[in-house]
Amino acid sequence: MPESVQPVTPVTFPPAFLWGAATSAYQIEGAVREDGRTPSIWDTFSHTPGKTAGGDNGDIAVDHYHRFRDDVALMADLGLNAYRFSISWSRVQPTGRGPAVQRGLDFYRSLVDELLEKGVKPAVTLYHWDLPQELEDAGGWPARDTAYRFAEYAQIVGEALGDRVEQWITLNEPWCSAFLGYGSGVHAPGRTDGAAALRAAHHLNLAHGLGTTALRSVMPARNSVAVSLNSSVVRPLSQDPADLAAARRIDDLANGVFHGPMLHGAYPESLLSATADVTDWSFVQDGDLRTAHQPLDALGINYYTPTLVSAPDRAPQGPRSDGHGASDHSPWPGSEDVAFHQTPGERTEMGWTIDPTGLHELIMRFSREAPGVPLYITENGAAYDDKPDGDGRVHDPERIAYLHSHLSAVRRAITDGADVRGYYLWSLMDNFEWAYGYGKRFGAVYVDYATLARTPKSSAHWYGRAARSGVLPELDTL
Repeated sequence: MPESVQPVTPVTFPPAFLWGAATSAYQIEGAVREDGRTPSIWDTFSHTPGKTAGGDNGDIAVDHYHRFRDDVALMADLGLNAYRFSISWSRVQPTGRGPAVQRGLDFYRSLVDELLEKGVKPAVTLYHWDLPQELEDAGGWPARDTAYRFAEYAQIVGEALGDRVEQWITLNEPWCSAFLGYGSGVHAPGRTDGAAALRAAHHLNLAHGLGTTALRSVMPARNSVAVSLNSSVVRPLSQDPADLAAARRIDDLANGVFHGPMLHGAYPESLLSATADVTDWSFVQDGDLRTAHQPLDALGINYYTPTLVSAPDRAPQGPRSDGHGASDHSPWPGSEDVAFHQTPGERTEMGWTIDPTGLHELIMRFSREAPGVPLYITENGAAYDDKPDGDGRVHDPERIAYLHSHLSAVRRAITDGADVRGYYLWSLMDNFEWAYGYGKRFGAVYVDYATLARTPKSSAHWYGRAARSGVLPELDTL
């Protein structure tokens, strides 16, 4: 071997590591009016003119409701051993209160049975942004009662599936639910009230705690209860004290607002003082923070790109670039003047900078903040402008490179002592990408939206090889 050529050291994962993919109910299921399901806030929002790209909605999505057996077979064929999906609250409990609709639960029972039969471990997310519209009409997440309704719903689903599903996640990305849904309004329900966003955040914390207790009251002790947070890697533009202060303010609003109650039993004092002109936090009642601070069996980490901020006087020219969609309203109550900057480097189709060092940084932060709690990467992935070639194959080398670099960052974190036990690629297949409609493709499996035919992309085959072997294939092997 020439001296200039060095052998590549294989990136190898522990034998029990979970190799999964993730989806959410509204993005893939369709069948929005079948078997008793009623509208969620995303049905209402996506049918409101001007709210989604092209007026797209999830009425059909990718028709997973009718094609789930084929989709599970596809996962198994690819070699995946885990699948994270969410439950449609309004499919199970149409008004957000009262008894369950058994037809709705039966769909999820059948899905779980199919997964287990194919050797794919199910992981259930109870809430991935699709609040029943009737609960929104009663006040939504800014209303305290919604947290108690969530606990009842959690108990219903836990009773139905807890004997066969061991991995549970209460909430997915509560930051988006609170601050994009009630602050900037770029997500359902589209409200633009900073004080309401902070109330929503608190009631999501409360819902997590109440839901965790409800699940544990009806499930076997062996089951794991977690939450999936899209915590931000917030970096200052410089080490100037003003930039450091701006980064602290955004870190509090992006991370501390959930890390504080869930992991430490208190909100950061700096968060309370920075938002004092927005709200007096009187909605926090005695015992709420103890309730939110339930012991966790695991933590889910969702990561895509870091955040770069500075003091207001270093504001970039042009529109805001905080990565959370265009809006005249800020998702950062009390810190609307902080300047956001585009981080340097290659970007995905979403305009998000590719930076796997941020994932390593986030994993190590959680290892420090929640020592002893197993970690899972519950979302990570990239959107690209994927198209079939003349033979109908879909080659996406950019996504393969993205996955290789981010999975390598996960392995570095494990080497550095982090207890990371699994990775869920976002997403299993192309789907309804919220306010972006069907214009952004995150899937490892290509979906022809006209025919709904599924075609695994080259990244799906690459990822499947990694799942089967526990070793990342080299980039030039496909």
